[in-house]
Amino acid sequence: MLKLKDLTLVESREALANIPEGKVLINTINAHSFNTAQNDELFAEALSNGDYLIPDGASIIKACKWLGCKSQPKERIAGWNLFEFEMDKLNKKGGRCMFMGSSPKVLNLITERAKSVYPNIDVVTFSPPYKPEFTDEDNQQIISAINNADPDLLWIGMTAPKQEKWTYNHWKDLDIHCHVGTIGAVFDFFAGTYQRAPHWWQEHSLEWLYRLIKEPRRMWRRYVIGNPLFLKNIQREKAAN
Repeated sequence: MLKLKDLTLVESREALANIPEGKVLINTINAHSFNTAQNDELFAEALSNGDYLIPDGASIIKACKWLGCKSQPKERIAGWNLFEFEMDKLNKKGGRCMFMGSSPKVLNLITERAKSVYPNIDVVTFSPPYKPEFTDEDNQQIISAINNADPDLLWIGMTAPKQEKWTYNHWKDLDIHCHVGTIGAVFDFFAGTYQRAPHWWQEHSLEWLYRLIKEPRRMWRRYVIGNPLFLKNIQREKAAN
């Protein structure tokens, strides 16, 4: 069972600059992923054992404060913030970025947009098979594609918890030297296939409500059921301390 008090979280956007170069795994956590990890041992292990964990949700920040956790993040760091920081850094010096995940359509849109937004970055993509579980052959194809690309930055986008578990399970098989971020939704944001909440909603920690309003059929369970469940899980952790 995942516990917030045991996690080490990146505390601010400025701290992203302190992440060392080399092969580094960066995951994100929000209320939904925290809830999911309570009943998914491998997912909990993946989040706990990655190199860096980013608090992508105001609820996580408030819960850390209320629980008196060792990590006290000062602000929400969305996957989009990580994406912009890493892409800007790579664009300044030039290099290759790989996007692994999503559909060919989304990946094509990403490639085209990157040409104008990040002209000094060579974009490589790979779309894995669309299925709940990969075969050994599927996994080897993905690993080979990544290793052959030899990227300077790698984004994995297959939605949580699949992306985190896959990356964690195959971390030792990836013969790469770069930062790796699991940021599924950001693929759609950058491609333009899904619009991120306006700035006002983000500033007031209401991006979750915006997503619920926009996609009620897909998001109602995550937020209408998930938000109260998160409070219950945090209260249980508090009681156990």
